[in-house]
Parts: sequence; C-alpha cells; structure tokens
Amino acid sequence: MVHTSLWNGSGIILIDKPRGPSSHQVTAWVKELLGCRAGHSGTLDPQVSGVLLVMLGNAVRLAPLLLKHDKEYVCLMRLHADVSRERVEQIAQEFTGRIYQRPPRKSAVKRSLRIRSIHRIEILDVNNRLVLFRVHCDAGTYIRSLCHHIGLALGIGAHMQELRRTKSGSFDEHMMHTLHDLKDACIRAAAGDDAALCSMILSVDAAVPDLPRVIIRNTAIDAICHGAQLAGVGIVTCDPFKKGDAVAVISRNNEFICLGTALLPSSEFTPGAPGLVIAPTAVFMRPGTYAQGWKKDRMKKTDAADTKR
Repeated sequence: MVHTSLWNGSGIILIDKPRGPSSHQVTAWVKELLGCRAGHSGTLDPQVSGVLLVMLGNAVRLAPLLLKHDKEYVCLMRLHADVSRERVEQIAQEFTGRIYQRPPRKSAVKRSLRIRSIHRIEILDVNNRLVLFRVHCDAGTYIRSLCHHIGLALGIGAHMQELRRTKSGSFDEHMMHTLHDLKDACIRAAAGDDAALCSMILSVDAAVPDLPRVIIRNTAIDAICHGAQLAGVGIVTCDPFKKGDAVAVISRNNEFICLGTALLPSSEFTPGAPGLVIAPTAVFMRPGTYAQGWKKDRMKKTDAADTKR
C-alpha cells in the first residue's frame, strides 16, 4: 500500500477496467496506488470491461462534462434462434437514430423511459447465433436493452453476452493502461523514476479538445483562481462562442486554467474591453501559481505580476 502521494496535481488516466470488479473498486485501487483524490466518469457494470476514465485531483470537477461524452462499445450478442446475417444487419440498422429505452432491471438507476441516439451500428461478424457488433451511441445508452430489443425485432429473442467499452468521447482504448501497468509505474516512481507514471497521466485539457478556447493575460490568472469572473480586459484572444456555451480558459503558455460559462456571445465584446465575459465553473489551476495581478487596496492590475512564479 502507498502511504505517500505519488501524484499531487490534476489529470486523467485511462484504465483498462477488467471484468469482475466494479468501477468504484477500480477507482479506489487507483486512488490507493497514487495516494490522491480520484473519481471515475461513466460507470461500467462489473462484467463489462474497457475504457474507464479516472479523474485525479481537481480533475474530478470534470465529471459533469465527461459523463456527457458519446460512447463506443464492441458487443457480443447471442441470438436465441438461427437467422441470416443479412436479416441481422437489416434489423440492426433500424435501431440507428433516436430510440426509446428503459434501463434493465440490473441497473442502479430508476427504470424510467428515456430517449437516446444510436449514431452507428456496424456488424463485425456473425458466427452461428453469435453476433459481434460495434455501436457508437449517446451517453447513458444501455447495450443490454439494445440487444434485447434487436432480438424482439428479429422475432427470435437475443441477449448481451459480453461487452467492452472501446471509446469515451475523444479517449479510446489505445490510450488505456492496465492496473498492473499502473502498479509497476508506481513502484518505479516511489524509487525515484516517475517517467512512466507521468506518461500515463493526461493533462486536464485533453478532456475538452472541442470547447472554444479563451486565451487570457497572465495578470488575470490569479484572480480567476480565487473565483473571480473574467472580464474582457483580461482576454487576449478567443474562439467564437455563444452565450451560455462552455469554454476552456487557457494561459498564454497553453496551461488549462478553468472551465467557464459565457455570459455573452463572443460577437458582443472586444478582447481588452471592460465588462464581464466568462463565469468560471471549475477551476483547475492552484491559486498562487501566477503572481497576483491586482492590488487589493486599489483593485488595479500591475505589470509586475505578468511573470509566472
């Protein structure tokens, strides 16, 4: 057991969850190994394997965003009678688009009717009554229910036999690490070589590659870290966004500072002009990382604070 922290910052590590333990158990093991705060995004049932996003440190604040990621799975479905591959492919395509689902009895959520979108179903192989397919779907889609409904549509019945998550948002299975890999990296880090561990942990901004970016002045950073809203005078440049959009606030050194919500559209302000523009929703940079850019007594920015500590 690790008694000292091997990781003190924020970050994300993709774990190849094995079949057997729950997502909560796997996350607890990661927390114990690294000695830091940890949480997971997108629960996998104990018998499901694959991509499990484990958030470290302040990255747990990303959970509401990561939970909305589209998912991709590879599923092995067992049919209850013989049917041609052509018929399976025909019926599977009828399930693309918006569908109604009720969570299965084994789920931990309320079994109320919900609408989810199936973006793509690809039949990979059919071997007698076993059907291997890949599905790209909305977060919160139940593949077990999808298999059951495909079986009903075929008129023969079907059930999910095995399931593996291969992608969550922009994170895919090629970025995963096993718990054994993490354990080995932690042993080396405890001995003074943290290169392997650092290579496994992704920066927080890897979770928001598609969000509009707002680049801000160094003098505005510490105020943001203390919870202040961002005014136009602190903005250097930004991507287009609408009022209410989530945005990524970035330093000139390409450091991820916080997530924020746009208080007005980008078309209605000019970088460098006064007026509040962004309300921080989740701050990841620690206060004091950059020097204070304003004086408490005068509430004015100072050029001397434009240098990182």
